[in-house]
Amino acid sequence: MAWAADGAVQSLPGGPAVRQMDLAPPATQIAADVQSLHYGLLVVCLLIFIGVFGVMFYSILKHRKSLGAKPANFHESVRVEIAWTIVPFIIVACMGFAATKTVVAQKDTSNADLTIKVTGYQWKWGYEYLKGPGEGIQFLSMLDPAQRQMSDAGKPSGDDYLLKVDHPMVVPVGQKVRIITTANDVIHSWMIPAFGVKQDAIPGFVRDTWFRADRTGDFYGQCAELCGKEHAYMPIHVRVLSADDYAQWVAGEKKHMADAADDPKKVWTHDALMARGQQVYAANCAVCHRPDGKGGGPVKPLDGSAKVLDADHLVQIQVLLHGQNNNAMPSWKQLSDTEIAAVVTFTKNNWGNQTGQTVQPSEVTTARAQ
Repeated sequence: MAWAADGAVQSLPGGPAVRQMDLAPPATQIAADVQSLHYGLLVVCLLIFIGVFGVMFYSILKHRKSLGAKPANFHESVRVEIAWTIVPFIIVACMGFAATKTVVAQKDTSNADLTIKVTGYQWKWGYEYLKGPGEGIQFLSMLDPAQRQMSDAGKPSGDDYLLKVDHPMVVPVGQKVRIITTANDVIHSWMIPAFGVKQDAIPGFVRDTWFRADRTGDFYGQCAELCGKEHAYMPIHVRVLSADDYAQWVAGEKKHMADAADDPKKVWTHDALMARGQQVYAANCAVCHRPDGKGGGPVKPLDGSAKVLDADHLVQIQVLLHGQNNNAMPSWKQLSDTEIAAVVTFTKNNWGNQTGQTVQPSEVTTARAQ
């Protein structure tokens, strides 16, 4: 893609560029340090190359036989031996000293604002937000299906060909993000060139690295370890957002996860509904009906209530959806179908109400439509 000559493909910001010959433009301080180190060592190597080969070619041309040069007759030179031992040692030591600061900084994963576990699978990535804003969010990220179809058809298209994913990792700008890597099957490697990050993900081991993006945008990478026949189809996409946009993304993801967990088509076990219902009751119902279900004053008790004990689940569901007694018992239709099914199941099987009945979310969904 990056070497397309017909001009149809453009450079991808945060990813490969057309005819790219250099490292990716840095988006973190570490990447900038690595690039500076790369240029500095390249200059040192170039100077050594010029010096060594310059002396060699000078000697060949200046002391060739056609000019009448006579070979010197000596066996060894202590000064030369010392010089070509000490000088390379000093050069290597200086290069190592220059690299040490950057290498140490790359390994310092302490005091992270956000910790994300990255798990490599054949052939996708799993992201789990362990600590910091977004804690609890987890999802899989894999190649967008349309990209695979283009590859199978041999018709690549778009600047992000084989780099577009269905669910990118999202992080806030300017915050230190610790990445913990592991793998489920074989060795993978999580790499984002613009961040200066490349960390192997090894089954049975936990490794870590970090980055702090200094600008918002989309940044791309790929698995950098040959991990199987579809190694080319597990790209990495990191989206860096402002603090406010990231907070909105977190809120949206958590709502999506809650909605997925409360899928009304899901069939719950009785015990799971009881546990969930206890939480819903404590958060919404106990303030009026009391934790023991006895009610008080105008609030009717739930313990022994005919509507709660009724075998027709719709009786109690309708009370929760629409309220009763001129809203003395208000409507709780703002609760999800799963939450209503859970609290109904809980009240039907708590205190003295041992009915053995289980109410599924699908029953609440049907009642809403009536």
